Amino acid sequence: MSQIQQRKDDHLRICLEEEVGTEVSTGLGGFRLEYDALPEIDLEEVDLSVEILGRRLQAPLLIGSMTGGSPWAGEINHRIARVAERLGLGMGLGSQRAMLKDPTLADTFAVRKTAPELPLLLGNIGAVQLGLGVGLPELQQIVQSTEADALFFHLNPLQEAIQPEGDTQFRGLWRKMHEAIQAIGVPCVAKEVGSGISERTAEKLARLPLAGIEASGVGGTSWARVEAYRAPAQSTSAVLGQRLRAFGTPTAESILHCRKHFPTRLVIGSGGIRTGMDIAVALALGADVVALAQPVLQAATQSEDALESFLRELIHELKVLCFCTGASDIAALRKVRLLPIGRHHA
Repeated sequence: MSQIQQRKDDHLRICLEEEVGTEVSTGLGGFRLEYDALPEIDLEEVDLSVEILGRRLQAPLLIGSMTGGSPWAGEINHRIARVAERLGLGMGLGSQRAMLKDPTLADTFAVRKTAPELPLLLGNIGAVQLGLGVGLPELQQIVQSTEADALFFHLNPLQEAIQPEGDTQFRGLWRKMHEAIQAIGVPCVAKEVGSGISERTAEKLARLPLAGIEASGVGGTSWARVEAYRAPAQSTSAVLGQRLRAFGTPTAESILHCRKHFPTRLVIGSGGIRTGMDIAVALALGADVVALAQPVLQAATQSEDALESFLRELIHELKVLCFCTGASDIAALRKVRLLPIGRHHA
């Protein structure tokens, strides 16, 4: 097994077996939706469908970018894609750098071979790779080979700084992203991987010709902590990955920053999304759609049925919340009043 395949499997194993969260919450639990005991709608008429990047989803859910790049990761990717296809949800691929390094791994990302009707698929590459040999031909390759509808550029300086083999050459990256986004020919979305988008970052990214942004806030999986588990015990990386595991911007704050600076563009809420209430609050804070990853991974490793059951339950919870707030669709839910919860309820 190559080093990159081993790293992908290590990431999956750690996320499934170790404590990879933080002591900092997403901030979503600090709000409650205003309940309406006289909603004046029927539960059956609630419509959760949304249009994202020109594609219609049956619910405002994306399966977050997670994996690919090894046989095990490929099996999980294809399993997730089949369920997302059945439920009419979108999906993001994990970093496709692996298939550029080793073309034999391309099939681990080619999920449309088994889910041709998947309504929305986003490819994924680390923005830092734009300064390390990945140019327009490579970007077109990862988009075209997977028939991706759009492309994520992920930003992960903290993870790269902790990762033993990390790439930390971020100088001049804004300009390189600007050039790539203009040339690639598909909508591009910038995202963090779990440390969040601060206001400073959102302001810089808003000056790029991006179609949208993903919050990926603190409160879910900490990739600094994941890399700490991969590093040799007591090494600097292991110590710092644990020490800095909660560094960044919590999810609720990150969504607000993203919406402020991307007022009319796509905002994806993510980072520690676990329940239908999390989804509803994220939408009411300003997200157009949410993404969740770790709980999907947990269910997908059990079986396709387990994953489908988990997602159907989540979607039904969101539908009930819409009904009980008088929101007949997602546009209406985003206008439901959010009330802060006192500290003693947090």
